[in-house]
Amino acid sequence: MESIEQDLIAAFRQSFQRAPRLFRAPGRINLIGEHTDYNDGFVMPAALNLSIWAAIAPRPDRRLRLRSLIMDDIVEFDLDDPAAQPRGDWSDYIRGVAIFLEQAGYRLSGADLVFDGNLPIGAGLSASAAFEVSAGFALLTISGAEIDRVELAKICQRAENQFVGVRCGIMDQYISCCAVAGSALLLDCRSLTARKVTIDPQARLVLCDTMVRHQLAADEYNARREDCERAVAALSTRIAGISALRDVTFDQLMRYVDSMPELVFRRARHVVGEIDRTLRAAAALDAGDLEECGRLMNLSHDSLRDDYQVSCAELDLMVDIARSFPGVYGARMMGGGFGGCTINLVDGTRAEAFAQAMAERYRTATGVTPPILACVPGPGAGPAGLIGAAHVSAR
Repeated sequence: MESIEQDLIAAFRQSFQRAPRLFRAPGRINLIGEHTDYNDGFVMPAALNLSIWAAIAPRPDRRLRLRSLIMDDIVEFDLDDPAAQPRGDWSDYIRGVAIFLEQAGYRLSGADLVFDGNLPIGAGLSASAAFEVSAGFALLTISGAEIDRVELAKICQRAENQFVGVRCGIMDQYISCCAVAGSALLLDCRSLTARKVTIDPQARLVLCDTMVRHQLAADEYNARREDCERAVAALSTRIAGISALRDVTFDQLMRYVDSMPELVFRRARHVVGEIDRTLRAAAALDAGDLEECGRLMNLSHDSLRDDYQVSCAELDLMVDIARSFPGVYGARMMGGGFGGCTINLVDGTRAEAFAQAMAERYRTATGVTPPILACVPGPGAGPAGLIGAAHVSAR
């Protein structure tokens, strides 16, 4: 971690000839609960100990100058530009957050920023939310503004929905802001309340990266959300008082299957089933039942593959390999889909052997050596030196 900080400070001094302050926001894993957050459902994420870092120093004007060491790019824009339009690149995540913070009433100072990190881009670990949250924390702090962490998560989500154009749910931004070290959170995406879920210390969460980057994910993600909205519209003609698939039981969905096209029904079947699986997985972890949690993770992947159709050949291969090993309780794709990573719940005594065997078998099948990481749930965003501990209070 120190080398990232030192390299970032050096790059900032080289670019802008002064000393910065540093902020960090983590990426995330999601144990179970995929594509449920934008349906007002439940998810079970945890923060990674991999992050996007922002170095920042104020300017006397109202301009933002952004440099990304990851993208090797520099972008500059004016906070007072009345006709701000997306560029279609990484800078939209930061510019969108600045615009929506201002719209929410936070007067920002101009600033120079440099971004770096050890969080893989496009791997389904929510680097986009980490960019947004690190930028939001940095801009607010140097501007002397105060904001509640949940409010910051909501503004970052709004920026990604309305400026970037990806209709994501709240999970990624919420966990980047509010994660608790050492625990997953069972998050209710409607009320934005969460509770800690402790994972048996005898188990390991192992992340396996297919190295396939989901270039198609944004358009497909938005299409899946539209399918869910179509399902709600159809079911609303039969069931009073529903506003999201969260409000539909499995029995109701099956009773009114004739109210929607088959493809829309299958999307809804995944979401309704996944919300139930997530609640049951949390209960299983509370009871120390790793086998039941793993079984539910397996069902989650099968549903994402068959009903939601967001998997790909490499993700399916990685899951099939994992399930063939002893000591693997469950394996599933994670994130928006079409590439990225799998998450595996593994007996801790077999985790090292699992990682070695997975790397060998996936490399043999694809010619690609997959990065594999045993995940340690980390804290939420904050300043360097006070990661996750800094209090950002309500206005």
